Amino acid sequence: MDLKPTKPLSGFIELLPAQQRCFDFCAARMLDVLKKSGFNQLDLPAIERAEVLTDKDNWDEIETQMFLFQKGDTKMGLRYDGTVGLSRYVAGHLNDLVFPFRASQFSKRYRGERAQRGRYREFYQMDMDIMGVNSLSTNYDAEIISVIQRTLNSVSEFIGENAVRVGSRPFWDALFDYLEMSDNQKKDVFVLIDKKDKMGDEDFAEGLSDTLKDVKKESQIKSVFTNGYSEFLNKSDNLDRAVAELNDFMKTLDLFGVKNAEIDLSITRGLAYYTGLVFEFKLLNYPELGTAAGGGRYADLAGKFSKTKIIGVGAAIGFSRIFVALMESGAIDLSRFEAPVDVSVLCMGNENLDYAVSVLNAFRDAEVASVAYLEANKKFKNQIEYADKIKAKFSAIIGETEKADKVIALKNMTSGEQVVVSVADAIKIVLGV
Repeated sequence: MDLKPTKPLSGFIELLPAQQRCFDFCAARMLDVLKKSGFNQLDLPAIERAEVLTDKDNWDEIETQMFLFQKGDTKMGLRYDGTVGLSRYVAGHLNDLVFPFRASQFSKRYRGERAQRGRYREFYQMDMDIMGVNSLSTNYDAEIISVIQRTLNSVSEFIGENAVRVGSRPFWDALFDYLEMSDNQKKDVFVLIDKKDKMGDEDFAEGLSDTLKDVKKESQIKSVFTNGYSEFLNKSDNLDRAVAELNDFMKTLDLFGVKNAEIDLSITRGLAYYTGLVFEFKLLNYPELGTAAGGGRYADLAGKFSKTKIIGVGAAIGFSRIFVALMESGAIDLSRFEAPVDVSVLCMGNENLDYAVSVLNAFRDAEVASVAYLEANKKFKNQIEYADKIKAKFSAIIGETEKADKVIALKNMTSGEQVVVSVADAIKIVLGV
């Protein structure tokens, strides 16, 4: 019989135990920051109706990277981000929620794109959103950025320092209107700006020329990146408002204690749905990872689900793409996660199993991480080798004498020192008290 493959599908992640422990440890730390910042953790369905995930009605014509399937007459798909499900959830529970409403999510997402380093088909993402009805102060945009930075800082020992760049969709909208650009030109130039860092100045200038065919307009757009945005003051009311918003926003970020923040108008993000300030975080020690977190403001978060206008500011941290990439490259030292067991309980003979299990229970009741080797008739050599392989800090050896005297032969697996002590004293030694 041919054996079936053991490797997972391309783009799907499997971690080794030490990697998973590191992954879980970092997730717990980061989620604790969100909890202490007042975010309500949601666990929304991984599967949504296709009509929720896409606005296209013709199933056969959907060109997307979503995983779509059908069960009976119901067309469904796996969630590809956290925003769509959150929009549906908020619209469906408008009368049950208190606004501004804070939501966080930490869950798997699915995208049928080409798998490559740092980009997976199944991955964890950590989201946070603040939503208001009809209005939402940009002070919340600043708070979201500060919470992201606190979240990333909570695991800085693994990922290093971070920096945030802030962009403004209202600035570009106002500038494009001032330059009297057509809707198609606006869309094409937005795409060019979004790709500017990867294109280089020469290709960017060529793209502007091909799109605008107006040297004066091209020059003014390029001047944003060479001379800054302040030269556009007093050109139009909308430009004045956008520039003032950016200046005031950077002051608010400072109030929140956000470090390494700067304005970068090449940041545009999600052209289809962001409408206000946008931002991206980079890891200073690992620029090759690209954007570690990013987000911005939505003018109408739940517009296709409710007539009530829900304004939101949200962000996502690319949890899997950060931590899996760094672990696989060896940038994260996993040694601290390779020895999760404090005590290995070794039972020399089935006749001593009752006492060995009582010792195991005592360790676990004292919240000592402990594992028993329950092949009790195996030789001592086999059992101590097991304790060594799982990197147990101590071995609690139990034989006929230990059972009779109600004691433990406690072996320090690092020093090799062995003492005979009571269960209570063994627990104190292991806990270091």
